[in-house]
Amino acid sequence: MKALFLDCNDQLAPIFAQVHGADDPPIDVNMAPAAIAPADLRRLLAGTAICIVDHSYLPTAAITQCRDLRHVVFLGTGAASYMDIAALRGLGVAVHTIGGYGDTAVAEHTVALIFACARDIAMMDRQIRGGIWQSREGMQLHGKTLGIVGLGGIGREVARIARGIGMKVIAWNRTPRADAGIEMVELDALLAQADIVSLHLVLNDETRGLIDARHLARIKPGAILVNTARGALVDEAALYAALASGRLGHAGLDVFHDEPLRPDHSLALLPNVTMTPHAAFCTREASETLLRRAIDIVRHIVTQSDGG
Repeated sequence: MKALFLDCNDQLAPIFAQVHGADDPPIDVNMAPAAIAPADLRRLLAGTAICIVDHSYLPTAAITQCRDLRHVVFLGTGAASYMDIAALRGLGVAVHTIGGYGDTAVAEHTVALIFACARDIAMMDRQIRGGIWQSREGMQLHGKTLGIVGLGGIGREVARIARGIGMKVIAWNRTPRADAGIEMVELDALLAQADIVSLHLVLNDETRGLIDARHLARIKPGAILVNTARGALVDEAALYAALASGRLGHAGLDVFHDEPLRPDHSLALLPNVTMTPHAAFCTREASETLLRRAIDIVRHIVTQSDGG
């Protein structure tokens, strides 16, 4: 079975070469610093049964033309943001996702954004570069309440770090987590109590747009919202309105509805937004684990196909 890494980039290429062993199934590598255009998918995936995807969209109409494709191995958990998984399944294409590879990396980045928002670090950096030497009053995190929305591996790791700096942690999860060792509350109560709200939910039909205007109105005035999960968890227009009015004190965002974010996007024009380019997962250690697991999935598919 032919396998192709569809959209490898300069950052991932040396890591892939390192973790792909001589006894692993052959996997061709297509270098693509930008996302692959849908019009090019038919050509690139001709004869390919297994496709590893990092950052390219796979529209159903385009995949319909890729008649040899049977498996997509998505590098992460957010495949739903890049393809219609159910529609691909209807075409006979199975989508495989990879979770847990970057829990520590994402959690550390989340906490970095919390600190950056609480102390307005990005704004002070911009001001110094612009010739303005002015300290800005920030929020001391010790003793503050962190509300974690989604208590999976990343959420639990964020909770561990937050407790280490003296924060009180409360959480809401879509399913009960009696064993979490964290105070569980209803979502509305979390939003009302938390000084910082951090999102760690998967994106699906139930969570898309969960944090809407109603929920944003319930957030404690002046609170910080951090999202390192998926942009579509939040109603973007409502988020802008809450930030522009000052009702929401600050937002730390690593993910957006449309990526890459345009420099003239409304959120990019607000002073109380600190942004990173979907980089929370991006450490050498996490990438090594991610690519190794992707190769292992390809190995399993090939072995099963060969009857091994």
